Amino acid sequence: MPDHNLLLDQTRRHFFKDCAIGLGGIALSEMLNDSKANASSIGGLHHKPKAKNVIFLFMAGGPSQLDLFDEKPELTRWHAKPIPQEFIKGKRFAFMDSFSKETPKLLATPRKFKKYGQSGASISELFPSLGTVADDITIVRSMATNVFNHAPAKVFMNSGSAQFGRPSMGSWVTYGIGSESQNLPGFVVLQSGPRGPRGGSACWASGFLPTSFQGVPLRGSGEPILNLLTPKGITEKDQRHVIDAVRDLNSVRLLDSGDPEIASRIASYEMAHRMQSSAPELIDLSKEDQRTLDLYGPNVSKPSFARNCLLARRLVERGTRFVQLYHTDWDHHGGGDANLETGIEKVCADVDRPCAALITDLKQRGLLDDTLVIWGGEFGRTPMSELRETTGRNHHIDAFSMWLAGGGVKPGAHFGKTDDFGFSPVEDRVHVHDLHATILHLLGIDHLKLTYKFQGRNFRLTDVHGEVVQKLLA
Repeated sequence: MPDHNLLLDQTRRHFFKDCAIGLGGIALSEMLNDSKANASSIGGLHHKPKAKNVIFLFMAGGPSQLDLFDEKPELTRWHAKPIPQEFIKGKRFAFMDSFSKETPKLLATPRKFKKYGQSGASISELFPSLGTVADDITIVRSMATNVFNHAPAKVFMNSGSAQFGRPSMGSWVTYGIGSESQNLPGFVVLQSGPRGPRGGSACWASGFLPTSFQGVPLRGSGEPILNLLTPKGITEKDQRHVIDAVRDLNSVRLLDSGDPEIASRIASYEMAHRMQSSAPELIDLSKEDQRTLDLYGPNVSKPSFARNCLLARRLVERGTRFVQLYHTDWDHHGGGDANLETGIEKVCADVDRPCAALITDLKQRGLLDDTLVIWGGEFGRTPMSELRETTGRNHHIDAFSMWLAGGGVKPGAHFGKTDDFGFSPVEDRVHVHDLHATILHLLGIDHLKLTYKFQGRNFRLTDVHGEVVQKLLA
């Protein structure tokens, strides 16, 4: 059996002697070491930020705003009556066959709404815990988007484009301002629910930005990343030799080609090595006090949305810039269990207490002021029912609800208004591009100036659109 240590030593001598890397290669390696990990790429902020970090709670599937946040008494009066044609004339929907048999009928929600807090926020009975932090959140009831099918709609909400291959928002943010963590990625993704989100890794991809800015999915228990830990029989010293040798090889190629993707590869190897200790420590909740664990509820002890919310707090504490949680099964058309009866009750029970706990936990630790929390999905649901075996609603891009908290957002505000049926905004419409511009603004970034040149032109998260929603700012 060959002596792998001797092989590594000879290989390293070859790099430094025969390939003449010398001091230049050493300097390059130092330039790429952990002191530069997760650094900003734009050389500084455009203005004073109000937020340092983002936690995006993504409800994959399209939550029904009419059953959760946008109370419509008029829908109750019009229940089971055909929607007036002026609302749907010329409109396109995801499942036209469910509307082609007859004029779709309006659907009232069976859910009771209650006003919470000094702000008097109207929130569904499905979210009693969230109601306890109503004065800390701002509900935006006038969101709008462009795309009504799940995968491209999720990609659009994340990247500002329905085209696969564009950088996600988390990638743009970490590209723009870097991250404060040297031992964890600047952009982390946590998932819960029966499956991953439609659109998959395109939702957190770096697109044409260097891959060091892509989201890194972490598992909430066991090995945070499969195959991350050192294999049995390999010592720390052995592994360090291997990583150094691979770095030297990549450094030769980088000096020769100037390809920035090779620099990303070197940085990724170094980050993975540091994460062998930092990632297991991150998911070890044994040092959390019982009061905190109880706050998030019983599911915090197992892989769940609750556990991921607690991990999100731990990540921003450790300097991770952008954390995105995906919870699936919000697509309530009315087929089988995907309905507005038992289906929506289940997913709301999954997220209600953890969302409120996250806001409370961040606030108690003094983290909410500089952490922007966002809740929402890729689109909303129609005021009309679908003709299926159980109660459900179709996809709807013209009006839906999201909420924001912390990070410079005006707390306890009610923003935007839709018509009597909740079909379209009638006050303060907020397009996805406007949301993106506002998020970047809160982080100290001018969305017009955060650009990346690719294939001959400058791209940005907001494309050629977007305005900062000043009324949302504290």
